[in-house]
Amino acid sequence: MKIAIIGAGNLGLAIAKGIINSNFAESLYITKRNIKTLHELENKQNIVLTSDNKEAIKNSEIILFAVQPNVLTNVLQECRHLFMEHHTLLSVVAGFDLSKLEEIIGSHFPIIKAMPNTAISVNKSMTCLCSNKKGKDRINIALEIFNQLGHAVEIPEEQMQAATIICSSGIAFWLRIIRAHMLGAIEMGLEPQEALSMITQTCMGAAQLIDSKKSHPEQEIDKVTTPGGCTIAGINEMDHQGVNSAIIKGLLASYTKINQLTKK
Repeated sequence: MKIAIIGAGNLGLAIAKGIINSNFAESLYITKRNIKTLHELENKQNIVLTSDNKEAIKNSEIILFAVQPNVLTNVLQECRHLFMEHHTLLSVVAGFDLSKLEEIIGSHFPIIKAMPNTAISVNKSMTCLCSNKKGKDRINIALEIFNQLGHAVEIPEEQMQAATIICSSGIAFWLRIIRAHMLGAIEMGLEPQEALSMITQTCMGAAQLIDSKKSHPEQEIDKVTTPGGCTIAGINEMDHQGVNSAIIKGLLASYTKINQLTKK
């Protein structure tokens, strides 16, 4: 595959690193206004760093747009005359639904909207995808790419906003929870790095329990909470302090915000 990433900000760079780690791209063009900030990717095989979006598009088949939302319209308008039948156009830009992208590009091109998260840099992203009518024929290409960078699923477009909060913003939410565990561990006397190692392994173990067994979280919680024990004491105190409510309210606040941004 010949891939171009237009815009190497945090997410674009994370995607680039994931693709490089997977080593499945025949060529990878990465664009950014100031390519000097991409020095860590210099001299890598089959990687071209450039500030010229048009050069990247002309030499690629899969065009992935990862620019800031406020510049996406201009970038698409400047480049749309270069789009050809063999191009598959991917957008990871929040706030642009398929109809909005079609208004700028045209409905005769395959357009796929993807929402990965920054764990894509270590090939552990959860990526949700949807496409316009023309893009249905190319959705398997996008699934193939993102499944090599973690796990990918196709969902209806009307679910993309919620998926963005759960999967993309969700990375920050889970990291905040991990940080809270660190602070508690340090107060109990553990060294920060030692605590972080314990917490991350425990976090991954909890996720893998659910994923491998396909069980409900409460089923696994019940196996740990013995009567009169320390686990149930901690869970009850967290519930009294409104942990569940705070998480749900945080998710809904983000969901409200993304819907407001989309309507602008």
